Amino acid sequence: MAPERPGGEITGRDPCHPVVAEARRWIGTPYLHQASCRGGGCDCLGLIRGIWRARFTQEPEMPPAYSMDWSEPQREERLWQAARAHLVAKPLNEGALGDVLLFRMRAGAVAKHLGVQSQLSRENGARGASFIHAYSGHGVVESALTAPWRRRIVARFSFPEEQI
Repeated sequence: MAPERPGGEITGRDPCHPVVAEARRWIGTPYLHQASCRGGGCDCLGLIRGIWRARFTQEPEMPPAYSMDWSEPQREERLWQAARAHLVAKPLNEGALGDVLLFRMRAGAVAKHLGVQSQLSRENGARGASFIHAYSGHGVVESALTAPWRRRIVARFSFPEEQI
């Protein structure tokens, strides 16, 4: 079902984009820390891993076991480093459908939340833009890319055309 804009108008989107289509297949998957099983459970990294497997069959590496405060005590940007190693970095202002978004959830904290750009704004600003992510307490959902979410984006990546 297409997300509604304020006032009830349905916005346009490309239902054929392969990354977005795969991400939408995961909607409704329950949130489960460290998991990556469509329909069974996943976290935000597990969602990206599942999309990767759908595109390339095999993951480039298995992530180590990680806690909810992953890399915070060490102040290391491990998720950002892994994204740079396996995805294609893009300028923040060059958004496209299927982009992987990396979020810093609190000022001064390490970046540790991921999502997939599923709809672009049809107007200036984020009005109509959305992303798909696995969110604790909600599972895999499609959320409006509102100003509070946009402020937290620290990096944007695309999946490579072929496995690196």
